[in-house]
Amino acid sequence: MLAVAALAASTEDPLSCLYVGDWPEPVVADGWTTISVVAAALNHHDLWTLRGVGPAKQRWPIVLGTDATGIDEDGNPVIVYPVIGNPAAGNGDETLDPDRSVLSEVFDGTFAEQITVPRRNLVAKPTSMSFEQAACLPGAWLTAYRMLFGRVSLGTGDVVLVQGAGGGVATALIALGSAAGYRMWVTSRSEQRRKAAEKLGAETSFEPGARLPHRVDAVMDTVGAATWAHSMRSVRDGGSIVVSGATSGAHPPAELAHIFYRQVSVVGSMLGTCDQLSELGAFCVAHGIDPVIDRVLPMTRAREGLAALESNAVFGKVVLAV
Repeated sequence: MLAVAALAASTEDPLSCLYVGDWPEPVVADGWTTISVVAAALNHHDLWTLRGVGPAKQRWPIVLGTDATGIDEDGNPVIVYPVIGNPAAGNGDETLDPDRSVLSEVFDGTFAEQITVPRRNLVAKPTSMSFEQAACLPGAWLTAYRMLFGRVSLGTGDVVLVQGAGGGVATALIALGSAAGYRMWVTSRSEQRRKAAEKLGAETSFEPGARLPHRVDAVMDTVGAATWAHSMRSVRDGGSIVVSGATSGAHPPAELAHIFYRQVSVVGSMLGTCDQLSELGAFCVAHGIDPVIDRVLPMTRAREGLAALESNAVFGKVVLAV
């Protein structure tokens, strides 16, 4: 079968480790099932795997990909939930299971014609969404959903700053937050991206590091070191910064004085639960939201999609179609 895999890792030239070609068909473990993949979405996680940035248990070679939609063994259209974990070990949350992994870390990922996952990792695909649109939900969109609705308490009219408009999580945050009645503000170096974010639902946009009209109720930050100081200056006293990524670096100065003196809550967030993935699909249907897709490529052109993602030349998600 056709698959896209990381044969090894390289910090200097990650795409040199990419393989696109024939791969052995998966073996179905007890309690798992086979999915015929229709579409799969790219994430920065795939680039991190190629760079060698990941958990200690990361293995190579391995099929890349965390997000997918497809057809199950009974002919049902499904979304694949990417976290392999035990909810009981995480007090009802599989992302808190100490032994959890995400597809393409320990178990082969979703960039293949056929994949295997635990049966409990399947969610019904919303009928109003295409396979390509629904393939965007398990990673970036689920991350955004939990950041907004699971990790911070916000109300209608509250102001939320999204750092770095354009990526999959950022576009999801804008669409979901505006649908919920929040006032979404965004930053981006690109005027084109700022305008696109406003068309998507952002109330206003700013250049990175700009002084805002006033401080915000919450900041959503997946950028990390490059935006951390601005996030800290931008949040109101008693407000929250939700962190779910660090694409520009994970070690900015902590600025502890700001945190304790102004009583700022810094909250970590990772993906979401399988139940939240179901909630996300229902929310999108109820509000008529379709995930933003930058481009759809055949799986044979995965290198092109990953190169675009690496160069930050996308707005929304890049999807691979089988």
